Amino acid sequence: MHDLNPVRRTPWVTYALIAVNVIVFLRTPALPWSFSGNGSLADMCHLQAFQQQWGAVPRELIRGIMPKIVPTGDSGVSDTGQAGCVIGPPGYDKSPPLSALTAMFLHGSWMHLLGNMLFLWIFGNNVEDRMGRVRYLLFYLLCGFAATYGFALAQPDSTQTLIGASGAIAGVLGAYIVLWPKARVWSLITLGIIFPVKLPAWVVLGLWFALQAVYSAGGGVEQGTVAYVAHVVGFVVGALVALPLRRHTAPLPPQPSRYRSRPWQPPPPQSWGPPPGPQ
Repeated sequence: MHDLNPVRRTPWVTYALIAVNVIVFLRTPALPWSFSGNGSLADMCHLQAFQQQWGAVPRELIRGIMPKIVPTGDSGVSDTGQAGCVIGPPGYDKSPPLSALTAMFLHGSWMHLLGNMLFLWIFGNNVEDRMGRVRYLLFYLLCGFAATYGFALAQPDSTQTLIGASGAIAGVLGAYIVLWPKARVWSLITLGIIFPVKLPAWVVLGLWFALQAVYSAGGGVEQGTVAYVAHVVGFVVGALVALPLRRHTAPLPPQPSRYRSRPWQPPPPQSWGPPPGPQ
């Protein structure tokens, strides 16, 4: 997937956000080297402790209720002979608002990371180009905070740990569809076989948002571990913030097409001389 929307300057903030997300993922216990996702019990316990400390938990964000016991990162065997993670009092002081920031840079798997970074790579550069680097960074963080707290308000008693850049990136998608709804995006369509097709951004991103909205409302689909509400909130906030910029956004230049008709021009004049041969 990629879009046909040129930029005027190098999107350094987008590149930096991608780099930070990748570096944090590589520093996440157990995850980077477990491509199958089936690590050992010790790896799972380290991961749970790491995500609990740095991820966002709705009950902590909204109620301010901090857990008295958390996974310590150690594994062991209970008196009943069952193996599991050791829990105990947290050995750290956690700030819920700060966790909403750190959670934006955590991911649960390679697929989670690569999917988010692909969307940020494709659509973030144009939004950064339009907003400017500093405003774009503030916009990205604002959408991430809004998405996290929106999810927490929808489930204020949940103890599920929320991680991922999806909410902030959804805000980028919301801004993109407002600023360049007619920009062409190459996407992959599966109808028995996979083939590329060029569609307007309002179709690609509009369909994505519609699916997130249906899933967040239930729609007969089990949400599992995907925070669809966060996606919806981030997208709406991003679109609303970008709306005032729309009137000052230059339209895309016409894209060349080999099928475009051209006005008829007469052939160039030819000069006639004597036939070749000896004179």
